[in-house]
Amino acid sequence: MRKRIILTVLALGLIAAMPALLSPSRGEGRAGNDGVQECRDEVKQRLAADYERLETLYKQLHANPELSLHEARTSARLARELKEIGFDVTERVGGYGVVGVLKNGQGPTVMVRTDMDALPVIERTGLPYASKVRIRDKNGNEVGVMHACGHDMHMACWVGTARVLAGMKERWKGTLVFIGQPAEEIGAGARMMLEAGLFKKFPRPDYAFALHCVSNLPYGTVAYTEGLALANTDSVDILVRGKSGHGAAPHTTIDPIVLAARIVLDLQTLVSRETDPVDPAVVTVGSIHGGSKHNIIPGEVRLQLTVRSTKDSVRKHLLDGIRRITEAAAKGAGAPPPEVKIREAEFTPALYNDAELTRKTAALFKEVLGADKVTVRPPVMGGEDFSHYGRARVPVCMFWLGTIDPKRVAEAEQEGARPLPSLHSDLFAPVPEPTLKTGVLAMSMAVLNVLGK
Repeated sequence: MRKRIILTVLALGLIAAMPALLSPSRGEGRAGNDGVQECRDEVKQRLAADYERLETLYKQLHANPELSLHEARTSARLARELKEIGFDVTERVGGYGVVGVLKNGQGPTVMVRTDMDALPVIERTGLPYASKVRIRDKNGNEVGVMHACGHDMHMACWVGTARVLAGMKERWKGTLVFIGQPAEEIGAGARMMLEAGLFKKFPRPDYAFALHCVSNLPYGTVAYTEGLALANTDSVDILVRGKSGHGAAPHTTIDPIVLAARIVLDLQTLVSRETDPVDPAVVTVGSIHGGSKHNIIPGEVRLQLTVRSTKDSVRKHLLDGIRRITEAAAKGAGAPPPEVKIREAEFTPALYNDAELTRKTAALFKEVLGADKVTVRPPVMGGEDFSHYGRARVPVCMFWLGTIDPKRVAEAEQEGARPLPSLHSDLFAPVPEPTLKTGVLAMSMAVLNVLGK
């Protein structure tokens, strides 16, 4: 009887104490929120003191772009910035790759990546710091060079984040690995750096972050995608062979222009008739070149394709189908066998953001920026070789940075309004402030979220 009374009293005491037992987690949440706000305020203060320098850097990078595999001056500039901050810097890691390491006691290793290369585009933004760079491509044609994908903003945010975190060592423990990656636009840079020993010669990251500009979100905002974010990306070259001759005597030739036109149309059936409608897929012929004069039927035509998918099985079917359709069309026309070249070295696998890391980062962004400044972005068919680091079994998180004046975004949403320039457009340019401030704040807080004490 006495034992029963004692047990009853203990049980009633435990029930009465349950709210108190539960309250510490709520209390810790409040304390945690206070800590987040303190960190946010310190990041903002450091960023405000450094902002003029960062904007100057951004405009210098924008005005002096370099194409993929030619990022010599850009990489040297980023290396110099990291050295001044106090990172141990190694250059020429996989082409012009830069790796900076900053150790601060025992703790996780976090990698922050920026891409460095620009695009062969003649800029038409009219900005005072617009690129005026012109070069000759491999075919001898004059082309412009422009940061039409925001890599200049990525680099400036990367430098700003490095400077902020190096000045806040009392708030975190662990190792920072900041990498400047070449050749993202051709899908080769991440693979090159990994093959050069990025995860063997340098600390292997426990987490990896990157940000990317978008052209349809207002500045001051970020977006995130949990899980599948971007597609498999392949580049395919097709050489269509024919038999040249006089344009007035087509019966004596095998016209590769007509044959190429047939191939372009037939390729569309790979998506419309051979792929399950619920599986995203794209086959786009982005370039077609052949002939030199009005009255000459040429001997060959060259096609360049981009192929997008989200499943490896769909990718295989599309690539096999391109070869099958091209060869069948040539055989039907009595043409010489065509050449189909899949650029395996430029293959970019689909990007999958680590669900747990992305969820944790998005929750932090809502605290730091405000819930109304953080949105979910659905998967898109673009590609990014940041995905290679995820395939190397590192939890990765790429988030998206708004870059456009909110008034301009609102105008573009009206029916019949002038659309916003897309990424890779000769008119795309982020608004430096507050895009740069938002990028540095978001990235700095994302890193502190996994490294902070």
